[in-house]
Amino acid sequence: MIRNIIFFLFFYLGIISISILFIPTLLFPKKGVQFGGRLMGIWTGICLKLFLSVNITIKGLENIPREKKYFVVCSHQSMFETFYLQTIFKSSVFILKKELMKIPLFGSYLKKMGCVSIDRDKISKENLGFTGLVEKVLNDKKNTLIIFPQGTRKDYKDRSKFKKGFARIYNDFQINCLPIAINSGKTWPKSSLLQSKQNITVSILKSLEPGKDVEKFSMEVENLIYKELDLIN
Repeated sequence: MIRNIIFFLFFYLGIISISILFIPTLLFPKKGVQFGGRLMGIWTGICLKLFLSVNITIKGLENIPREKKYFVVCSHQSMFETFYLQTIFKSSVFILKKELMKIPLFGSYLKKMGCVSIDRDKISKENLGFTGLVEKVLNDKKNTLIIFPQGTRKDYKDRSKFKKGFARIYNDFQINCLPIAINSGKTWPKSSLLQSKQNITVSILKSLEPGKDVEKFSMEVENLIYKELDLIN
């Protein structure tokens, strides 16, 4: 309990401080906001290591395509990956739930980054324009589009079906898909205390080339990520 209190005290103090410090970057090109996001990711890792003795391992950096355009499909178990992935992919653009865009100041940063918001389980004007918004993100070669196909944070044991939006991106844009498995939920559960002296592994799997049958591709990505989670848990 004491470790958790200390962790959250310093974690949120750092996140809030970075958010305030980087307010001026909202008036300039998004590089400044992206740098602030990377600082938040670095700070997240520092707090986990310093206050909870959590070890963070990144596997498979060699699997990130260097010459081909790709998007990331990642498991989602905690707040960790939302922050930390920005330290790996320096121009991260997330597809996320619309509620996050409404958070004061933080939502402004997400909009500046070019993040794509959706209303889960609803048909809306924004959702109908999903393809156009994604195309705009992908047209900037510096961007790395990141989607969490589980839709929201899940328990580390959860193996529910992925939502199909990522398969639509793969099919519509004929783009490489980079699956990533992160077992952060055992350390940072959605609705309970953080666990100390744990290991968080970010496992970057081999990318999948475009051209596969959409249904087979969707199942393959889901199976690859869940199989990897079983291994690293």
